[in-house]
Amino acid sequence: MTTSAPAAEQEARVDRALAELVRGEAVWAACDLPRRARLLEQVRAATAAQSEAWVRAAAAYKRLPDGSPLLGEEWMSGPYPVLTGTAALAESVRALAGGRSPVDGFSFTEAPGGRVAVRVLPHGIHDRLLLSGFSAQVWMPPGVSAARVRERAGLGQRRPERTAGVGVVLGAGNITSIPVLDVLYELYAHNRVVALKLNPITDGLFDVFSEVLAPLIEVGAVRILTGGADVGARLVHHPSVGHVHMTGSAATHDAIVFGTGAEGADRKRNGTPLLTKSVTSELGGVSPTLVLPGAWSEADLRFQAEHVATQRLHNGGYNCVASQVVVIGSDWAQKDRFLTHLRAALAQAPTRPAYYPGSDDRVRQALDAYPDARVLDERVLVEGVDPSAPGPLLTTEYFAPVLGVVELPGNAREFLDVAVRTANEDFAGTLGVNLIAHPGTLADLGPALDEAIAELRYGTVAVNAWTGVGYLTANASWGAFPGHTVDDVQSGIGVVHNAILLDGPERTVVRGPFRPAPRALLHGELSLSPKPPWFVGNRTAAGTGRLLADFAAAPRWSALPGIFASALRG
Repeated sequence: MTTSAPAAEQEARVDRALAELVRGEAVWAACDLPRRARLLEQVRAATAAQSEAWVRAAAAYKRLPDGSPLLGEEWMSGPYPVLTGTAALAESVRALAGGRSPVDGFSFTEAPGGRVAVRVLPHGIHDRLLLSGFSAQVWMPPGVSAARVRERAGLGQRRPERTAGVGVVLGAGNITSIPVLDVLYELYAHNRVVALKLNPITDGLFDVFSEVLAPLIEVGAVRILTGGADVGARLVHHPSVGHVHMTGSAATHDAIVFGTGAEGADRKRNGTPLLTKSVTSELGGVSPTLVLPGAWSEADLRFQAEHVATQRLHNGGYNCVASQVVVIGSDWAQKDRFLTHLRAALAQAPTRPAYYPGSDDRVRQALDAYPDARVLDERVLVEGVDPSAPGPLLTTEYFAPVLGVVELPGNAREFLDVAVRTANEDFAGTLGVNLIAHPGTLADLGPALDEAIAELRYGTVAVNAWTGVGYLTANASWGAFPGHTVDDVQSGIGVVHNAILLDGPERTVVRGPFRPAPRALLHGELSLSPKPPWFVGNRTAAGTGRLLADFAAAPRWSALPGIFASALRG
């Protein structure tokens, strides 16, 4: 009895939550657009009120000490994107309520291959100031006209009374904004009421999330559950549930959809999944960073080496879009100097506990596969990877502080061609890819750069920026490149975020400044951005992150000087 009673209680808890959601669906269907916009504003206000508790809870399970600059990561990847995301989504819902399209006020441009691109960053004067030099576009698939984009934007909120049943969100354990943002996307983009199952390592955020989502919980549109795999299994297979959304790895996806072990492998091979409901997902992969050869200054080499280190080490390396392999030119005259700075950046980044389960084992696996790898303060750097026989680095997502270096030949144009082909054909996953290139190199490439971007089969492409900026851009789409299926899921199916509710976006393209201010201005780049606060070596990241979250909760001109001063000190 002692073992069966808890299981029975958990089953009853799941059944009760889903029964409440079935009833709550009718209440949600009756919520008109103005009320739905007000609910988002209430969630935003609750997020602002809970932001301190949110960051404390995240720091507790990630074992970050008080006063650590790394707390900035928790401000900027926790409350901040929920504050900006709820504001942007509410703006879209209000536009629909007023008979307008959510994309009214956004500019459209052409992209290669007969594509239409919607500029989503900057959107307003505050973006231009706080993210000076950064931009983002959402590219639609070839042949989709601007008129169709306007007509179809809005997704489930175009007919709010037509709800789509009950969905389950299996929450992420790494970035703490993911569970809340995924719930909002299911509810607003797909018009489904939602059962959120927390990843067990985030159970300490249950109270915070309950307060943040309280406005939606009170109308019966959301329920939050904790528990292990048994709770997740009962949820996803429950007859009341029509859809499942998950965040994690491709291996986790396959275990849920097909089962584990030899039987699961057989089901996948035979196309007979255990979970036959519709599934969307945001999964990881081996995100590459392509460094194009050029004539860089020593300061450029140092800054971009820290940029690459950040792409690997942000959040300890436990990001679905963390760069795992940097691809550089074997013929690049400055290759050795860049690698010297990269080693230093990896070694000098702040140390932190390996909080994510299994991290130490995955590091050991990397060292077993590459016994000549350098260990730099518990970070693994694998240099000299043979591109013709690279081993697991290109196909296994380590989800740990492991970074490899692959060298490819040629001048900038030749290198770009072969690097794009390698990224498409040899790397596992399609979530994100980064390109770093000197402005002179970009000018020399001309239209070939956008053509290369169009060839890259990745959901977010970042040029002189990290794809994580796309994650933080509320109106951008976030997810794998389209076209994957449950039996070859790669980095997932569908998108999230996408606060302007575009129908079927193909990718997000982010651009940033090659140099920080003031060096950028001295070299003719129109950017006022200093070293970004998400860089792992930013000394004032915690203070800047807090100020940015406070500003996102209540935008006002009087807050900007403090943000700029803190950012410049970093």
